Amino acid sequence: MVKKLDKIPNDSETGVLTIERLRQTPGFPDEKDLENGLIAVIECDEDIPCNPCESICPNAAIKVGNPITNLPVLNFSKCSGCLKCLGICPGLCIFAINKNYNNDKSLIYIPYEYYPLPKKDMIVRALDRKGNYVCDAVVLKVLKPLKKQNSGLVGIIIPKEYFNIVRNFEF
Repeated sequence: MVKKLDKIPNDSETGVLTIERLRQTPGFPDEKDLENGLIAVIECDEDIPCNPCESICPNAAIKVGNPITNLPVLNFSKCSGCLKCLGICPGLCIFAINKNYNNDKSLIYIPYEYYPLPKKDMIVRALDRKGNYVCDAVVLKVLKPLKKQNSGLVGIIIPKEYFNIVRNFEF
């Protein structure tokens, strides 16, 4: 099913996606979806020809279909949190979130294309979509890019209240 977005604009000064706009996209989970462990979150609102996430998903949880400019639709019940779609997305717009990593922390996997990669247990500065500092985070895991992937993946642990805000980091 092709989902057309309402006319909710992105941030007028920066062009950064707003949470209101993201909630309209077919790859963004609702609260119920986030209760079931690690799942992908697709923050894409561009009607561009792109479908590597659909091609790489081993569970057929992501559907772009025809035309190839459709927004990716994520079937959250099929998503196993395998992380394959994160590193292959050329727009760096797929993340994986475990909202309930423990009682007060969330785990977010972020695609990361820079070197050097951070190290496990490193304290990094977690950033929002605009690049603003949100909180300190602890690096849990670092995965180097796999064959056919452009990005490494970095799993960071953050306070739970920021799971829908943090989308990058610096160190």
